[in-house]
Formats: sequence, structure tokens, C-alpha cells
Amino acid sequence: MVVKRRTIKLLLFAALCWWLLAPIAARALIVKADLPQADAIVVLSGSSTYIERTHTAADLFKQGRAPLVVLTDDNTRGGWSSAQQRNPYFVERAHEELVRQGVPPAQIRVAPGVADGTHEEALIVRDYVAAHGLHSVLVVTSAYHSRRALRALKQTLAGTETTLGMMTAPPGWQTPRSEWWWLHYEGWRSVAGEYVKLIYYWLKYG
Repeated sequence: MVVKRRTIKLLLFAALCWWLLAPIAARALIVKADLPQADAIVVLSGSSTYIERTHTAADLFKQGRAPLVVLTDDNTRGGWSSAQQRNPYFVERAHEELVRQGVPPAQIRVAPGVADGTHEEALIVRDYVAAHGLHSVLVVTSAYHSRRALRALKQTLAGTETTLGMMTAPPGWQTPRSEWWWLHYEGWRSVAGEYVKLIYYWLKYG
């Protein structure tokens, strides 16, 4: 009986610790580097989160933070579109969403190259910046991806004299809120999975 009570107390204590620490773990992944003005807003590709990212980018564009929105392309197709009778690429859907949110099509660009991962995507941003003579970029990504993305971009843009800013789409829409991420499959993918990716990136890229 005593052992059973101790077990219950330990389980309750573990549950309380998890309830307190899980949100902290999620918030620790979120970083920002605000930039009042930039030459371009760069929206990192994210097939499952393209709506929250493009809406954030459109809001920044309408605030006058940059005259141009640049999309990266992960070369991934989305679901079936009855209007187009095909499976559009997510970069196409992101373009459509930006236009729907009020960004003129003439002010939207797609950076060449396939973003197979965050490091490769950072290289694409670096090459685009160099090719178009940009001196500053305001990058938009999902909240839980921001720490790794900012690290990768700082590494690849080091020595280019490019001013880097980063803004995140707030969690709670396409990504779960930090308080309850562990109750959702997407939360485990975007929070717990992100820590695995951070360790991998640290080991591979330093």
C-alpha cells in the first residue's frame, strides 16, 4: 500500500513537472530579430505551415517593412485542387495566399533552387541576396523553427554584410500553442522533433 502511494505521488509530481516544463521547452525554440526596414521579406518554405507564414509576411508587407516578398521552394506538392485540376506545389499555394492577402503579384518572387532542408534553404537565401544586391532581409518562418533557422542564416550570411531580421508566425494556428503542444501530433513533430533537428544541425554544421 505504501509503495502504491509513493508511485502515485511520483506520477503526480512527474505530471506537474511536465506541465510546467513543456511550455518552457516550446518557448525556448522561439526567437526573433526585429528589423524595422528591409530590402525584402523572405518567407521560408513550410508545406504544412505556409498559410501562417504567408499571412505574417503579408502583414509585414502591408506595414511597409519591405517592398518585396521572396518565397523559397521545397518542391513539394499539396493536395488536389479542383479549380486547377492538379496538385499545385506549396510554393504556388503560398504565392496565391500572398496575393489573397493583398500583396501585388509583381512584388512576389521565388528564389531559384530547391530547399531540401534549413541549411540548404539558408544557402538559397544567401545566393539570392548576393545575386540581387540586397543589403537586408526580414525572414519569416514558423515560431518553433525560428531558432534553428536563425542560426543557419547567421552562419551562411556571415561575411556578406547583409543585415538579417527574423519574425515568426505566432503559434496557435497551423502550429499548436506552446502551452498544449504535447497534446497534438503536430506539436510533437514541430517541438520535440525540432530539438532532434537542432542537435543534428549542431553536430553537422557546428
